[in-house]
Amino acid sequence: MPHSARADRRTLLRAAAVLPVAAVGVGALEGESAASEVPGLPDYAPVPSAAAGPKLNDAGYFVGRIDGHLHWVTDGFYQAMFLSTRDGVVLVDAPPTIGHNLLRAIADVTRANGRPAKVTHLVHSHSHADHVGASSILGKDVVRIGHAECRRLLLRDNDPNRPAPTVTFEDHYTLHVGGERLELAYHGPNHSPDNIFIHAPEHKTLMVVDILYPGWVPFKNLAVSQDIPAWLRAQDIAMGYPWRTLVGGHLGRLGRRADGDLQRAYMADLEASTRASMHLDPTPYFEEYGAQGNSWAVFKTYLDAVAAQAAAPVAAKYTGVLAAADVFTLDNAATLVESFRIDAGILGPFSTRP
Repeated sequence: MPHSARADRRTLLRAAAVLPVAAVGVGALEGESAASEVPGLPDYAPVPSAAAGPKLNDAGYFVGRIDGHLHWVTDGFYQAMFLSTRDGVVLVDAPPTIGHNLLRAIADVTRANGRPAKVTHLVHSHSHADHVGASSILGKDVVRIGHAECRRLLLRDNDPNRPAPTVTFEDHYTLHVGGERLELAYHGPNHSPDNIFIHAPEHKTLMVVDILYPGWVPFKNLAVSQDIPAWLRAQDIAMGYPWRTLVGGHLGRLGRRADGDLQRAYMADLEASTRASMHLDPTPYFEEYGAQGNSWAVFKTYLDAVAAQAAAPVAAKYTGVLAAADVFTLDNAATLVESFRIDAGILGPFSTRP
């Protein structure tokens, strides 16, 4: 990335970090000259107050206790979790948007409790750069832990900011450090091929990333997940753990069990609406583009119309209930349309010709 681009990115992140979390998703620059210079920006519904997280400090982060010596840190966009132990700190994920504020947050906590501030272990929830792209700031001596597939992917990517884990596992791994314990488990591919569940049983806390979004609808295209049927199942797997607090990896607040129930209700409604829309009549799209021989135009306009029909009632129902229901429900419906066609064999008018 050119130096000027890096500088612009840092400026943007610093500016965004001092905004109230609730304002970030609703046109935070509304009324300012920067926004007026970009024509056609859409208006979105206000973010419900229940979706907002705690206020960030002047450095652009919030650090708080979950339970005992288990803490979390957020910049309003991303989250990490860490255990302060007698022997050092176990950090779960290193999002680059938080960056060196991870170390500042850890120092805030360890100054108060008198425990070591050095990060001795880094657990990778998965390999994606937006969650572990600041791994390199921890140095070479930290013990990096992840699923075996995480190591394979990071060796392939060869990103100096994301050294591959040196300790790997296939199904389950128990991490004991300084009197604290984390249970790591792999339940198969979902959002990514290597995404794991990190359970702190003594603290009744589960961290699983890009699966549940407390107070918000899932990110664009169902979190840009690589296996949609498995991603849908992963919500149920997460809710099967006996947790009280969820660290979801994104946005500004922790989750409660009611948040998981609400997201599953949203997804059930979106699945039902999408299934009901899969038999939309394709005739107008064939009539418009078929004579031109433009097959992709037929499919694009038809599938876009199916997604729009599926999304409309769900977006209307959840706007004001889940943040950004009017932002990403259409994209999420479009992803379900493709998954239903490809994974479930729901082909509608494109089923086997009689």
